[in-house]
Amino acid sequence: MNFSQVLVIAEAGVNHNGDLEIAKRLVAAAAEAGADAVKFQTFRADEVASPQADRAEYQVRNSRVQSQSQLDMLRGLELDRAAHFEIAEYAKLKRILFLSSPFDGPSADLLDEVGVPLFKLGSGEITNIPLLRHVARKRKRIILSTGMATLGEVAHALRILQMEGNDDIVLMHCVTQYPAPAAEVNLRAMQAMAATLHLPVGYSDHTEGNEIAFAATALGACCIEKHFTLSRTMEGCDQAASQEPRELKALVRGIRNIELALGDGIKRPAPCEMPNRLLVRRSVFAVEEIPLGRVLTAAMLACKRPGTGIPAERFDELVGRRTGRSFRAGEMLDWDALSEDLSD
Repeated sequence: MNFSQVLVIAEAGVNHNGDLEIAKRLVAAAAEAGADAVKFQTFRADEVASPQADRAEYQVRNSRVQSQSQLDMLRGLELDRAAHFEIAEYAKLKRILFLSSPFDGPSADLLDEVGVPLFKLGSGEITNIPLLRHVARKRKRIILSTGMATLGEVAHALRILQMEGNDDIVLMHCVTQYPAPAAEVNLRAMQAMAATLHLPVGYSDHTEGNEIAFAATALGACCIEKHFTLSRTMEGCDQAASQEPRELKALVRGIRNIELALGDGIKRPAPCEMPNRLLVRRSVFAVEEIPLGRVLTAAMLACKRPGTGIPAERFDELVGRRTGRSFRAGEMLDWDALSEDLSD
């Protein structure tokens, strides 16, 4: 995977609510929208959270169940081993890349068995040294989200991964809030990480709408990730802050258009402009009647459309030349009727 184009990851996450059929519908919707990959989350709830762990404010806000621990919530969102293989096969059928973020060692092992081409680690795992080491030893590309982290913490996580012999790493700038306020996104941090850590950088977008993801694409993000759901009205902690399929489709279309628009950076006329050059550029015209043998002055000349005659850029070369024939007022000049040098 060489990032010849922006990798668009449709983040299904836990929006399947633990239901295999909903998970497969999410795969189909991501493929239909044109995303490159659909990503889930793989975890064993008891390995991730203790009974003392509270849910985030947005998780409480978006849930009908108010008095639930994070552990209980996660237990209801697990996908079992068989479900992972079935979803991966279904993704293959739909011609979309299957990915999932592991949150513990056994989950990383399962995903390795399933055959994921890379590991995506969520922002919360950037300080989880045992998991970083475990995943790094798989010798597959790692996409590491950096939400809530300082540059120093990112650099430390990279050292852990690289000490295990894995330097095939992509960083993802991220703001871990749902939705994330645009004023706190700080997209320039993408460029700062790329310049300082010398790695490709993408963007995991939790803002509302597509504008910020489009801006990240224009700034050079190598991959864009966005949460999506079948419907924001569904029960679930992440549904309300996720895109619906039509919005995901618009995101993919916009990213592809931006990629095309970015081009190769060489300043030159676009092919579509060429017919217009002769129409809107200017040629040199006589503004008054000019007799045969007259030496041209700037006052005798003007630059007007179309650009099919002597180009306006050569105006100064005409001043001081002698006419080889007369010109009417308003007539376009031509080289054949002018002396070749100023001494004639």
